[in-house]
Amino acid sequence: VIEPEYFAFALGDSAEFLRGFLKATETIAKEMGSGYAKHESADEAGTLVLGNTWGLTACRVPTSPRSGVGIKVAVLDTGMYLTHPDFVGRPVVSQSFVAGQAVMDGNGHGTHCIGTSCGTKTPPGNIQRYGIGWRANIYAGKVLSNAGSGSTATVLAGMNWAIANRCQVISMSLGAQTPVQAAYTAAGQSALNNGCLIIAAAGNAGGPTGAPANSPTIMSVAALDQNLVPANFSNSGKVEIAGPGVGVFSSWLMPQRYNTISGTSMATPHVAGCAALWAETNANLRGMNLWRKLTSTARPLPFPPAKVGAGLVQAPQI
Repeated sequence: VIEPEYFAFALGDSAEFLRGFLKATETIAKEMGSGYAKHESADEAGTLVLGNTWGLTACRVPTSPRSGVGIKVAVLDTGMYLTHPDFVGRPVVSQSFVAGQAVMDGNGHGTHCIGTSCGTKTPPGNIQRYGIGWRANIYAGKVLSNAGSGSTATVLAGMNWAIANRCQVISMSLGAQTPVQAAYTAAGQSALNNGCLIIAAAGNAGGPTGAPANSPTIMSVAALDQNLVPANFSNSGKVEIAGPGVGVFSSWLMPQRYNTISGTSMATPHVAGCAALWAETNANLRGMNLWRKLTSTARPLPFPPAKVGAGLVQAPQI
């Protein structure tokens, strides 16, 4: 297929984001028609008491007997802070698709998403549990630079890598306000054909779902706040499911270690983590079967499907 090469962005920013670069890329994206808009908010990570984050509780993760053991979860983002103390002893398969930059996360966004989808069950100290698939196999693909930006080419390279490694769950908290791209749709279909499921953030522009989540072969995730109401920044239209996306606590770069931020980027790894738990329950829950299981078991919400899809993702209780 021949189509335009677009910029792709981590769907939000952080306290450490290179704001000058962000301003420049916003301008470029606007001129290209991608309409990169609302960022995620960043808050100071305060000390939390033992327990579980509100998002895990809402998704019924703490009561699930599953851990994601044996399931490969690929997170395509800004990489991972590989020496984060909460991941000591966890094997990580990683690769960078960003020229001149190692997998080591210099942004924080990727580490935060990996923390939610695959973080530890028992963080050290008086810290709440924030991770879902605590025994899942982590595949960290760096498709966005440390400034949080990339291109269709780098993203597709990461998608191909995750599919080639037969990662049953592929989480993508990135995108742009562009039309449906045939290349993403083809990659999504290839994933489904190979027993993989791509789960992507709907976007934070408060408008129509952006790419790659707008492709029919990719599951789109909207964001909810603590009251299970759609976040005002969350895109709508093509939405399959929703996840916790406001005030989400997870892992971050050292020495800060943790951070609390918001966005559809944070909702997506909640769905990816729950997908890993469901995939563990039955070897037949792969690809489209896993997609259907996630939507059929979601908690219904009193909002239009265009806002929340089938509802709030739920972890298996079996």
